[in-house]
Amino acid sequence: MDTLTPTITTAIILSMGISIALPSTNINKTKNKLMMLFIISLIPLNSALNNKELTLSSTPMILTPTENINISLTLDMLSLTFMPVALFITWSVLEFSLWYMMPDPNVNKFIKYLLTFLIAMLIIITANNMYQLFIGWEAVGVMSFLLIGWWYGRPDANTAALQAIIYNRMGDIGLIMTTAWLMSSSSMNLQEAMISHNMTIIPMLGLLAAAAGKSAQFTLHSWLPSAMEGPTPVSALLHSSTMVVAGVFLLTRFSPMLQNNTIMNMCLVLGATTTVFAAASAVTHFDIKKIIALSTTSQLGLMMTMIGLNQPSLAFLHMITHSFFKALLFLCSGLFIHNLNNEQDVRSMGGLLNTTPMTATSLIIANLSLMGMPFLSGFYSKDTIIEVMMNSHINSWALTITLTATTLSAMYSTRIILLTITGHPRTMNIMHKETKDIISPLIRLTIMSILAGTLTKLTTLQTTTLTTMPKTIKLATLIATLTGVTLSNDRDFFIKHMSPKKSKTLSIFFNQMAFFNMLHRSVPMNMLKMSQQILTELMDLWALESWGPKGLSKTLKPMIYLSTHQKNMMKSYMSIFLITLMLSLTIMMI
Repeated sequence: MDTLTPTITTAIILSMGISIALPSTNINKTKNKLMMLFIISLIPLNSALNNKELTLSSTPMILTPTENINISLTLDMLSLTFMPVALFITWSVLEFSLWYMMPDPNVNKFIKYLLTFLIAMLIIITANNMYQLFIGWEAVGVMSFLLIGWWYGRPDANTAALQAIIYNRMGDIGLIMTTAWLMSSSSMNLQEAMISHNMTIIPMLGLLAAAAGKSAQFTLHSWLPSAMEGPTPVSALLHSSTMVVAGVFLLTRFSPMLQNNTIMNMCLVLGATTTVFAAASAVTHFDIKKIIALSTTSQLGLMMTMIGLNQPSLAFLHMITHSFFKALLFLCSGLFIHNLNNEQDVRSMGGLLNTTPMTATSLIIANLSLMGMPFLSGFYSKDTIIEVMMNSHINSWALTITLTATTLSAMYSTRIILLTITGHPRTMNIMHKETKDIISPLIRLTIMSILAGTLTKLTTLQTTTLTTMPKTIKLATLIATLTGVTLSNDRDFFIKHMSPKKSKTLSIFFNQMAFFNMLHRSVPMNMLKMSQQILTELMDLWALESWGPKGLSKTLKPMIYLSTHQKNMMKSYMSIFLITLMLSLTIMMI
C-alpha cells in the first residue's frame, strides 16, 4: 500500500491534466472521468486512516548552488482526506453545470476552467515545497478571476473579478514574504522547514496575511460577497472545496510552525470577529447568494478560531463537512434562481416546496446541517468546536462572540427556509422539471451532508473532549441554534405583515459590510487625487513657478528700478519725503 498510494495519487493528477489538455467535445466523458477519479482517490484513504505520511519526489529539475528544485508530493492525512472531497464536489458541480450552462456557447471552455481550478487546488493540497504551493496558490487566484468574470459583458462581473484578484494579491504579499524568509533562513521543503522551529514573527504574519486574503477574513472580506456575480456553479465550487478554504488549509499545513502566543491570539481574534461580523451581515441581506456567501465567510472565521486555539484538526474537520452542505446550498439556490427567471431576492420567492420538492428538501437538509442540528454533518464539527472552546483556556469574549455567531447563523438559515419554500408564491414561476441531470448531484451532496460527519468518526480528526462536562455546556451549541431558529421565526412572523421601513444605521452598517467597500475604494482614489495634486499643483505651480524660470526672472531687477524712485506710488513719495525731513531736522539740530 505504501508504494501504491503515491502512484495512484500521481495518476489522478496526471490524468486530470491530460483530460484538460486534449480537446474534447463530449462533456459527459469528462464527468465520467471525474467519477472514476473520485472512486480511485478513495483507495489511498487506508494510509490516511493509519496516520502514515508518504512523500514522492522527482529528480531535481533545476540545479542551483544552494538548493535543488524538484516536484515533490506529500501524501498525509490532510491531502489524502481532502482529495476525495474536492473530486466529489467538482464531479457534482460539473454535472450540475451541464444543465445550468448548456445555453452558453462556451460551455466546453467553462468546464475546462472548472477542471483547471480543481487541478490548482490539488497542487496546493499535495505540495511538499513552497514552489509548488505558490504555483497552485496563484493558479487558484487566476482561475477565480476568469470564472467570476465569466459573463464579462456585465460591468459588475468585471468589477467583482478585479476585486477578487486584487484582494488576493494583497494577501499574496505575505506568502511571498514568508517564501523569501524560508529561502534565506530555512528550507523551501515543508518537512525540513517544520523541523526547525526558529521561525520569527515576520514570516508568521506573512502566513496569516496570505490566509486572511484568500479566506476572506475581516478587513479583506469584501471580495467574497461580490464574487456572486459569477455563475452559480462557480460559486458552489469556489466557496466549498477550493479557493476560500486554501487559506485555512495553508495555516493547517503550517500549524507546527505557528506555535507563537501572539500569532495564536491574532488568529483567535481575527476568526471570532469574522464569524460574528459575517453572520450579522447575512441577517441584513436579502440576496440568497450573498446570504450563503456571507455564511461561508462566517464558517471560515470559525475555522480560523480553531487555528487560534491550536486545534488545526478541528478546523480541517469543519472544512470537510462544510464543503458538502455549502456546495448543496449553492446548487439549490442556483436552481431556484433559474426557475424564477433570475430572481435572487428571497422576499420574492415562496411556495417552492410544492413546485420543486426535491430541491426544497435538499435546501432544508443543507441549512439544518449548517445550523449544526444533531446527527447531520455540520453537528459533528460545529458542536465539537464549541465544546473544545468551552473546555479551553480562552477568554470569555471569543466564546461569547462565537455563540452569538451560532445564533445568527441559525437565524439567516431559518429565514432562507421560511421565505423561499414556505408560504405562497410571490413571483411568476417559469418552472423547469427536476430532471436526472439536476437531481443526481443534489442527492449525492444531500447524502454526504447527512453522513459526512458520521464517516469522520472513523478518522482521528475529532478530538475527544471531556465527558464530565455539565449539561449546559454540552448543549450550548444546540441551545444557541434553537434560540436563533425561534428568534428568526418570530421576527419573520411580525415583519411580513408590516410595511417596509427605512433601515436603521446598524442594519446599514452590516448590510454595507462595515463600509469596507467604500473605504477600500476611497483610500486609493484619494491617494491618486492627492498624488495628482502634488504633481500638478505643488510641483508645477509652486516649485517650478517660484524656483524655476519665473522665479529666476523675478530676481533680475531692471536698472530703472535701481536708478530712480519715480514709480508713481504715493507711499514711496511720502516715505522719501518723511526720511528727507527727518534727516534735515537732525542736521539742523546738530
